[in-house]
Parts: sequence; structure tokens; C-alpha cells
Amino acid sequence: MSNYQAGLEFAVIQDQNDPLATFREQFHIPKDKDGKPLIYLTGNSLGLQPKSTKHYINQELEDWANLGVDGHTHAKNPWLPYHEFLTETMAEIVGAKPIEVVVMNTLTANLHFMMASFYKPTKTRYKILIEADAFPSDKYAVESQLRHHGFDDKEGLILWKAPEGQELLNYEDLDSILKTQGHEIALILLGGINYYTGQFLDLKRITNVGHQHGCIVGFDCAHGAGNVKLNLHDSGADFAVWCTYKYLNSGPGSLAGCFVHERHAYNKKLNRFTGWWSHNKQTRFNMRHEFDVLPGAEGWQLSNPPILSMAAIKASLDIFKAAGMEALTEKSKKLTGYFEFLLEQLNNKNIKIITPKNPEERGCQLSIQVKNANKALFDKLTQAGVISDWREPDVIRCAPVPLYNSFQDVYYMVEKLKALLND
Repeated sequence: MSNYQAGLEFAVIQDQNDPLATFREQFHIPKDKDGKPLIYLTGNSLGLQPKSTKHYINQELEDWANLGVDGHTHAKNPWLPYHEFLTETMAEIVGAKPIEVVVMNTLTANLHFMMASFYKPTKTRYKILIEADAFPSDKYAVESQLRHHGFDDKEGLILWKAPEGQELLNYEDLDSILKTQGHEIALILLGGINYYTGQFLDLKRITNVGHQHGCIVGFDCAHGAGNVKLNLHDSGADFAVWCTYKYLNSGPGSLAGCFVHERHAYNKKLNRFTGWWSHNKQTRFNMRHEFDVLPGAEGWQLSNPPILSMAAIKASLDIFKAAGMEALTEKSKKLTGYFEFLLEQLNNKNIKIITPKNPEERGCQLSIQVKNANKALFDKLTQAGVISDWREPDVIRCAPVPLYNSFQDVYYMVEKLKALLND
């Protein structure tokens, strides 16, 4: 969609014709002190709460109160297999097969569990490649893995950097790194969507070239799950991890997701940390059996899952199932394209969008770089009722989320920004 128009009328008409417009009503929209809805554009940091979440959690609290331990088998949604209620929809969202997906632990914990299995360094092939501006937690995690295996965490880390004076990563630079150092690289671990620029990497292209050089390839999809079509199975990636509290609206610090490609599903020889929830379900409660690992991603579980957190995830996934990723990504491209159009209409030399222009190379986030930034513009925007996100040194991140943001949200945000820039 490229026939965008300035003026409020266009936004109103788009919202009236939006087949997903009613989903906004299923979320709690934060309000200012006068009770007016805020313009919430930080679903890339913490998604809004579905109104159904309280009901889903209360169901488990009631079953716990009324059934006690029998809730494991007799709750409305029995607790023993509860994680299985999430698998199919989560697999659809990330483009995977059910056997490849499990909801467990938290994001960085899952990253470490994946590296326990897939980072297999030798004396000559031990290095890890990440993007130079990776999310800090990923960088800390891989550095600690290098140290854990007895390697220097600076010498063993290879950084894929954007070209001088640019913000976006260049695939030719990656090819060059792999041609010269691929034989030393044991693991490529990249953010599927970069948290800072919003650049959506070509997972399949990276996986193919990584595998050609004998590297294991994994992705942190925290900013991709529920935002873009990840197509994890088709990408061929060995593994991926993601959180659920951003675009998947599961609540602060909620459980995370994990993908392991099906070609690894029945490989019992893969080194891994184990616990009783990765053991054969048929004999799990016969306590004296030798360990018998489950096939697929479930085989990386450790403990019985926290049901209250999973209930919140289920509430959100049921909304995703009703909306469908196809419709969500279609609206997302229109909404973010409209946002981009309005920002460019400002024609202001003090702001620049650093997110890729190609809709296929981004999700819903636009990263607005502010010239001579000192956070003042961001603070004024917040005071004006726009909830966005500041990232050092000079970027305001805004993510119009198709499930609950409207075209009018975008219109009014840019109008407020225009007023502040002209102030």
C-alpha cells in the first residue's frame, strides 16, 4: 500500500475499514491521569495485557483452590500437559512444526541450554559470531560460554559490523567474514530482528551460508516472534529462542519459546542438560527408570512448568489464533508504512528513520534517530502522551502493533512529534 494521504480523515477511514480493528477492544490501553488513552507504541518492549488474561489465570487459581494437587489431572485445563496447549499456535506464529517448538524457561536461560547442545567448540573451531550491536544479554551469554569452555571471550568473539557510517548490516560483509574465518567459527548467533535498528535479517540466507562453512546457526527472535513471519522451519536454522512478553503479550518476565529444527528431533546423542520434564511422559512418574529423552524440542525441558505464567500466554495465543499471522503482518506493513509516510512528510533534518525501507526487511518497529540527541525530545513526547522507547545513544523506537494500535494512533503520534519539533 503506497497511496497514503496526510490528514486525519485518511486515518479514520483506514480504521473503519480495518478487519482487525475490533481486536483493540480486547486489550487494556493505559490511560493518562485524566483517563484519556495513551498512544502506546512500545509493544516491542512490553505488550499490552489482554482483557481475557485475568480470566485465564483466575481459572487456574480456582482449580488450585478447589482441587489442590488433583488439578494436575482434573483441572479444566489439566496442568500436567498444559504446555502442550500452547504448542500448535506458537508453532504457527513462528513458522515451525509442533515437534520443533516448546514454551519453557526464560529467554537467556533457553539460549544457554541451546548452546549447551549446539555450541561444540574444538581447539581450532571455537569462535562465535554475533552482530556488533547485539542485544547486551546475548553478548553477555556468548562471552560467558566462551569463558566456560576455556577460551578468551574477546578473542573468541567475532562481530558482524555495519559498514562505516551506516546502521544496517550488510550481507556481503558477512560473506567476507565467513570466507576468511568460517573454518574457526563454531556458532553463528544473531538477532532475527535487531532491537536497535529494527532490521529483519534473512534467516534462510544466513543459515545457508553458515552451514556451507560448517557453522551451527541459531537466532534470538525476541523481536520477531508475533511480529513477522519467521518461517523458522524453512529457514533451516538449528535453533531459535524468543521471549513472549513483547509482541506475544504474556506479561512482564513471562516464559520464553524455543525452536529446535526437526532434523535434531531424534538425536539422543546431542549433549544437553536434562530434567524430569524432558523424560518420556509414559514413565516420568515411575521414579526409578533410566533417563529416556523425549523427541523434539520438548526434550530440552527441565522442570514442570509454571501454570499461571502459561495461562497468560494461552490467553494471548488464543487471540493470535483468532487474528492469524497472515492478517496481522498485512496490517502491520500498512500501519508501519503509513507511519513512515507521515514521518517523511515532516521533512525535518533533525530526525531520520534508520530502519530498512523495504517492508520485507523490517517488522512494525521504526527506529527514529534524533540529531544531537540528549533525550529531551523523547521526554517531551512522553509528557505529550506518547509511550515510546529510548535507546542510547540517539534513537526513539516506536512500534505500532497491529493487534491493538490504530491508524489514528500513528496519526496523532506524528502530530504531537511535529508540534514538538516546531516548538
